[in-house]
Amino acid sequence: MPEKINDKIAFTLLEVAQSIQNTLAQRYTSIFWVKAEMNKLNYYSHSGHCYPELIEKKEGKIIAQIKSTLWKDDFETINNNFKTVLKEPLKDGIKILFAARLSFDPVYGLSLRIIDIDPAYTLGDLEKEKQETIARLKQEGLFDKNKFLKLPLLPQRIAIISVETSKGYADFTKVITQNPWGYTFFYMLFPSLLQGEKAVESIIAQLERIRHVTHHFDVVAIIRGGGGDVGLSCYNNYELSREIVHFPLPVITGIGHATNETVTEMIAFQNAITPTKLAEYLIQKFHNFSVPVNKAIETVSNKSKSLIVEQKSKLQHTSRYFRSIVQNVLISHKSIIKQITNMISTGAKVLLNFKVNLISFSLEKLMKSHAHFQSKTTLALNNIEKYIAVLNPVNVLKRGYSITLLNGKALKSRSDVQKGDTLNTILRDGIVTSKVTSTQNNDKS
Repeated sequence: MPEKINDKIAFTLLEVAQSIQNTLAQRYTSIFWVKAEMNKLNYYSHSGHCYPELIEKKEGKIIAQIKSTLWKDDFETINNNFKTVLKEPLKDGIKILFAARLSFDPVYGLSLRIIDIDPAYTLGDLEKEKQETIARLKQEGLFDKNKFLKLPLLPQRIAIISVETSKGYADFTKVITQNPWGYTFFYMLFPSLLQGEKAVESIIAQLERIRHVTHHFDVVAIIRGGGGDVGLSCYNNYELSREIVHFPLPVITGIGHATNETVTEMIAFQNAITPTKLAEYLIQKFHNFSVPVNKAIETVSNKSKSLIVEQKSKLQHTSRYFRSIVQNVLISHKSIIKQITNMISTGAKVLLNFKVNLISFSLEKLMKSHAHFQSKTTLALNNIEKYIAVLNPVNVLKRGYSITLLNGKALKSRSDVQKGDTLNTILRDGIVTSKVTSTQNNDKS
């Protein structure tokens, strides 16, 4: 009961809470359906109960928020229903249509008790987002943009967006690295979340990283293991789809499911239903190149062998024909060769005798010419010797002549002498030294 404090009627907090509880219990007596986004499931494994955090957004901002409870028995029923319809368990970040009762507890406050959730609504919401993204991309003329890129003839360098612990990633790398044909691939993992509310942001961030090093890669592969439609909701996101269609490299996907194709798969350069199939697609590119090459090698080899055999046969036939002709020619010309040999031998002997006689005659003539030349030369030398003896200065001096020297040189002209010069006169029996006192011209000159 309320009490009076300082002339004021005061209620206890419990009385207020109980009043609210009674009012709400009387007002909200029936079950009602609510649509909201389950931001967090808040499942507690030790009790099996869930305490979902429900929100409503408008233009990306939260405009309403309330707590809720989902007791163990109801959660198990609803979760099994989700697994049957969506192939995915109940999880964070999905939009739901749920049946609930309003509940108020004096300690825990206001909440909604979830009794049932319609999985068809969640599935329909995902489909709605998907169709809106498809329509927007087509309106902007971007839907097929990535498909028009050119994939290299041999796509060897692969940038992979996946989770390192993902089975899909393991399957993909096993197929490309252990292929029996020995095709070599280079790949690099860019780890990313692949589902949930942060998956879009994470995948876009890794695409941005790859964009800075596109010259190192031929193709980008987005790889994920199996899962249901709820886990695939991020692949219908417009921002992610827009990033992929604008990407400068071909983007291929192996998201790991066989039904309900996502927008990301639709706009990708190539899509496969599993990572294994995606790896086989890349290996097939090598097959498409190697098989014709191997066939061409085989054809060239076979043609070469056939041509060698054919040409060898022709060569053997030609050799036998040539040998036969040569033998016939040798036989037919053997006598001619013998005659020519005899003629050459006889002619050589005649020519040799002629040359010997000619050399003997020439030698005899040369000896006679040499004797005449020697006699003539000896006579000429004797005459020269006599002439030299006559001109010898000693003999000239003996005949009464003398030689006058000025400064060691023979004096040839009066003009070379000056008064006071010392002269040396060579006579037959000695030398006379004199000094010039005067000179005079020869009147006869």
